[in-house]
Formats: sequence, structure tokens, C-alpha cells
Amino acid sequence: MNVNLNHAVLQEKRIDFENGKIININKPEGWTSFDVVKKIRNAIGIKKVGHAGTLDPLATGVLLICTGKATKKVESFMGMRKVYVADAKLGKVSDTYDRTGKITEVETYSNIRREDVEMVCSRFVGEIEQIPPMFSAIKVKGQRLYHLARQGINIERKPRHVHVYNIKLLHFDFPFFKIEVTCGKGTYIRSLVHDIGQKLSSGAYIVDLVRTKIGKYDLKEALTVPEFMKLNLRD
Repeated sequence: MNVNLNHAVLQEKRIDFENGKIININKPEGWTSFDVVKKIRNAIGIKKVGHAGTLDPLATGVLLICTGKATKKVESFMGMRKVYVADAKLGKVSDTYDRTGKITEVETYSNIRREDVEMVCSRFVGEIEQIPPMFSAIKVKGQRLYHLARQGINIERKPRHVHVYNIKLLHFDFPFFKIEVTCGKGTYIRSLVHDIGQKLSSGAYIVDLVRTKIGKYDLKEALTVPEFMKLNLRD
């Protein structure tokens, strides 16, 4: 392909993205959601790029990237049902509610059974009140909570009403368990696992977290960042 033709193809792609595209990306572990936005923004060569629902750096899975005119749909995507699969560990707590934080041992109840976990999980199905974790991007008086948390400051957070449609216990092998959670907007899976641990009187934190669905968008159809770059590389 000569230079002029290559330029024309890239211009056509750019216009296409400006008209609006929804890109289903499998976010890699260790990246922030905005890291993915920046990478794709640079690849497609337009400024108007956003995502529909933050994933923690630890988490992987479906991250919807909206380009151009499709950024107007971000709020509607954020309101869709989401499905997560969380691997968790009992007997310890974390200040971040996941394995990236400071882990503290608590008294472990080795007699916890599968039925106990299932019963406690069932209590969190429906409309529930949930206190967001300190390590979150929520702003209080203009400051992100995680900025305060990193300074060792813990402030009172107002509980939020969220909706959990279903929790399925996929696997249990004490002290580990795996759950699949179908939930609505604003649900913190880290807080959910933490609260389940509290109800079991043993503590719990997330080891791994994957978002498998947002509405009709499924992880099975998601592109990795390298796969997207191969399809849409500017150079």
C-alpha cells in the first residue's frame, strides 16, 4: 500500500471512530481504565474517547470504550446489568479489600461450610446499602478517597443503595471461594466480598476479579489491547 492510500485508509478509520464506535476491550491486570482510554485514543487519533464503567487496576475483563459521538451513550451503558466473577479468601482482611492492600490476619473459622457461604451471600441479594471502600475514586469535598486513604486518613462514607440481582457460589474450598455476581450500577464487588467476610465472622478479601459482561457485551467477544492495536494501528 502506498503512502497516499495508507493515509486515506487511516483518515476513513478516523472518521468512522468520530461517528461513534463501541469497543469491547478485555482490560489487562495492572492497567487503570484510563490507561486503556489513552492507549486507544492514541491509536485511533481522535480526542473524544471515554469508558463506560471503571475497573480497578487489579481487575480484568469487559471495559467498554466509547469513541466520538458514542461517548453520549456512556451513561446508558453504565446503567446496564454487569456480571463479575470474584475469587476471594477468608480468614484475612485487606485495607483495600483486595490482595493489593495491607493484609491482616483475623481469627479464622475453619469450620465454615459451603452452606454457610451460600446463606450469607443470599442476604446480599436485592437492594442493599453498601459503604464504598476508602480506596475508591469517589470524591468527598473535592478529594478522591484513595488520595486520603494513601495518607492514612479514614473518613466516614455515606452508604449507597445498590442492587444485586444474583450471587452464585461457583466454588468453595476453605479458605477460598469463587462467586459470580450480577449487579446494577455503582456496586463495589470489593465491598461486597468484604461484607460477606464480616458476616461470616472471618474476614474476606478479593484475590482476583473479572468483569464478564456489561449488558449484551460479553468477555468472550472482547479484544485484548494488542489485538485492537493490530487491527487499528495508525502507523
